[in-house]
Amino acid sequence: MTPVVLNGVTALSHLGVIRAEGPEAANFLNGQLTQDFALLGPAEARLAALCTAKGRVIASFIGIKPQPDRVLLVLGRDILPATLKRLSMYVLRAKLKLSDATEEFALHGLAGTALAANGVDAGAAPGRCSTVGEAHVVSLHPADGVPRALHIAPAGTPPPEGPALDASLWSWSEVRSGIVTVSTPIVEAFVPQMLNYESVGGVNFKKGCYPGQEVVARSQFRGTLKRRTYLVQSEAPVEAGQEVFAANDAEQPVGLVAQAAPAPGGGWAALVSIQIAALDAGGLHAGSAGGAALKVEPLPYPLLQDI
Repeated sequence: MTPVVLNGVTALSHLGVIRAEGPEAANFLNGQLTQDFALLGPAEARLAALCTAKGRVIASFIGIKPQPDRVLLVLGRDILPATLKRLSMYVLRAKLKLSDATEEFALHGLAGTALAANGVDAGAAPGRCSTVGEAHVVSLHPADGVPRALHIAPAGTPPPEGPALDASLWSWSEVRSGIVTVSTPIVEAFVPQMLNYESVGGVNFKKGCYPGQEVVARSQFRGTLKRRTYLVQSEAPVEAGQEVFAANDAEQPVGLVAQAAPAPGGGWAALVSIQIAALDAGGLHAGSAGGAALKVEPLPYPLLQDI
């Protein structure tokens, strides 16, 4: 099989930006999301989730704080309006303004040699936020060992340098990175740990309260979590929101497809959140017991073992 060349620059038109601005912006988000934005430095970025009171994830973000009174949250465009509306409900008298700032920014994905070509350290750990000219560049989790980054620049600025990268190849790299980006089909389907967020820095267990915090903490420290996200491959198409079935039960699903993308060499790659016990049962299929067969592959990061 010809090796996949994951290298270049692609526009990320499926993503949008919520801006929180004001003297209480960071503290407000600290009380709403799973991540600590009060202590976030300008050279850091964080994965975070917004949850319901029952601990179910409504949205996921990559957040940066370029200024003490400004936080930018990058998330899927499909869930942005509902997410912004929900967050706005809780602003009340807090000194900040929330807005959809998508049109004010140009978002690009960088992979491979495109990082160095744009002044980004390809060896930086995930969560590093670098300032390159007017742009903020977030180091992401790699895909099959290939470094990747999120380039956030003011709209109208020249795009990052590098060869064009097909958007579908970037989508595949997102799946291969093992980090789920929440989209409409899976809203309220999982607590953060079902998406492995606590293993990839998406949950801060030392910060103060936020909606769903008690449920998330209970899942972490009382051993009640029975589902995890796993990386799989399939020869047939799969899509987010499809139920997953195991060989030992054709009637009851054992989980859901959280994210999926076509693989460049044929077939599909997906992230599935399923019952841990279903791995032992084997014979995983998407959509129905006779649907697309799923082959489990190793995750690109270790799972925390204290749950």
